[in-house]
Amino acid sequence: MGLWEKYVVPPLISCACSTKPIMKQRAKIVPKARGRVLEIGCGSGTNFDYYAHNDIETLYALEPSGGMIKRARKAAAELGWGNRIDFIEAGAEAVPLDDASVDTVVITFVLCTIPDWEGALKEARRVLKPDGQVLFSEHGLAPDEGVAKWQRRIEPVWKPLAGGCHLTRDTGEMLKAAGFAVDEMDTMYLPNTPKIAGFCSWGSARAA
Repeated sequence: MGLWEKYVVPPLISCACSTKPIMKQRAKIVPKARGRVLEIGCGSGTNFDYYAHNDIETLYALEPSGGMIKRARKAAAELGWGNRIDFIEAGAEAVPLDDASVDTVVITFVLCTIPDWEGALKEARRVLKPDGQVLFSEHGLAPDEGVAKWQRRIEPVWKPLAGGCHLTRDTGEMLKAAGFAVDEMDTMYLPNTPKIAGFCSWGSARAA
C-alpha cells in the first residue's frame, strides 16, 4: 500500500462520502435495517447515526481498512452503541459469518470500490436469511449517453485517485446478476454533485 492509499485516501473518501446529498441518501434507507445487520464497508461509521437503535440486535460492521475501523470505533463510542457493534476487519468477498445468519445487509456507496463485486454480492446472498433484505444506495452508470461517455473516459484516471472507485457500474444489474430480485429502486442525479459521479440508485432487494 502506497502513501497515497494509506494516508490520503481514507480521509478523502470519508469526506466525499459524507456530503449533504449523500447523507440524505443514507437517511432514506439505513433506518429501515432490522435485526442482525451486516453493513458492507462501514468506512468511518458514517451510517451509524441513521440506524434505528431499538430495531438493531447486532450490527456487524465489515471493513477491510484498519484505519477506517479505528475511525468507526470512535464514531460508535460517541453515539453510544455500546457493545452492539461487532467490528470485522475483512473484505466483503469473504465474510466470516454463518449462512443465513443476518436479517439485513446494508450496502451504501461501496460497490463502486470493491474489486470483486461479484464475490461480495455472492457473500451477501449467502449470509442473508431467506426472508431477509438488502438495502442499498449507490452511485454508478448514468442513463444519459452523454454523461456515460464522460464516465467511461474519466474512470481510468478517477480510480487510482479515489481508492478504486468505478463510475460505470450499474447497481441494479449487478444485484440481478448476483441472484437478487430488486423489490424497489429509485434513481436521481444528486444535487450539487458532478453528474459523472452523481447518478444514484437506491432501494431494496431480496434473494430471488
